[in-house]
Amino acid sequence: MTNIYIEPYDGCENDIMNGIAQKLMKTMNIPVKLLSPIENPVYAFDPDRRQYYSTKILRYIVNNHNNAALRTIGIVNVDIFIPILTYVFGEAQLDGRAALVSAARLKQEYYGLGPDRELLVERLFKEVMHELGHTFGLTHCELGSCVMHLSNNVAGIDRKTANFCEEHREQLTKKLEELEIPNEK
Repeated sequence: MTNIYIEPYDGCENDIMNGIAQKLMKTMNIPVKLLSPIENPVYAFDPDRRQYYSTKILRYIVNNHNNAALRTIGIVNVDIFIPILTYVFGEAQLDGRAALVSAARLKQEYYGLGPDRELLVERLFKEVMHELGHTFGLTHCELGSCVMHLSNNVAGIDRKTANFCEEHREQLTKKLEELEIPNEK
């Protein structure tokens, strides 16, 4: 139980998923396994909102979580929401084993701009780190540079770094030690 599994859904480009996996492995110092893409979560589509209900997708990931995985993070290419918000970039089980991130609103094209793959990978990686942080029990951070800082829009994601602040890094290290996962970062 020492791998982080990335479970991409249809529409997620393989080279981008590989890039996220490599960055995650390097940053977290934990092996990452990239799974084969699965079908888009039609069961979570809300026709009134024309979006996908993230909690339903997260529940699917939890219910189908491979017990060999330390954590599983699903990555979708569809717009997601929770009922009290217009949209979300992701959702995670706090101190749980599963998380979800959407690439839809992280793309420049969503805002009528030209594609920027490098920026997409950077934003997606930050959100993957943020949601994984929640699965390790980390809460939102007041420091704007910390990856655990709450971002309500892509400008907020762009402002923060992909790194944990000192306090969150210490909490993560302690959690990994409790799970007997070596982490020298």
